Amino acid sequence: MHRTFTAFQGQRRLASGPAGEVALVVKRMAARPDEPIIIFEDSTGRSIDFDLRGGDREVLARVAKLVPPPPDVPEPASEPRGRGRPKLGVVAREVTLLPRHWEWLNAQPGGASVALRKLVEEARRTSGDKDRERQARDAAYHFMSTMAGNLPQFEEASRALFADDRRRFTGLIADWPADIRDHIVKLAYSDRA
Repeated sequence: MHRTFTAFQGQRRLASGPAGEVALVVKRMAARPDEPIIIFEDSTGRSIDFDLRGGDREVLARVAKLVPPPPDVPEPASEPRGRGRPKLGVVAREVTLLPRHWEWLNAQPGGASVALRKLVEEARRTSGDKDRERQARDAAYHFMSTMAGNLPQFEEASRALFADDRRRFTGLIADWPADIRDHIVKLAYSDRA
């Protein structure tokens, strides 16, 4: 899944899409600012700053460092692969558990690491929809707080969003500026059409 970004100038949406595309649109618009421009990361609803100094290539290079490609994109092989297990992208970190948890994990086929990976994958499968709904709601709320915090019925709309009362929520924000309203609804409900 590619990260997308949306730029607003005042209450008007300027651009949505990959970071580089949005950065270049904002760079061109920032040269003649009528109102402040804010860029949001769609997956979180939080604002993000891009360094827009210099030419387009410089901007794109800095944005690429700030917003790297998704981790599932394979890196080109720089050297031939040797014998042994392929690189899986495994990251070693410390996990603190009670002794009985370690005993159970170590008794599992493949040991503690394999058992933990299986437990995490199972949890992702069983709670994936709820996690995505929570992330979408949180992103909508973060964006809404920044862009609509002073608009009428913001508090009631927030309550309806967190209560997952879509009908009431969309009714409460119906009179908000169209680009802001539509983007909030997209963030909150696009995966549950």
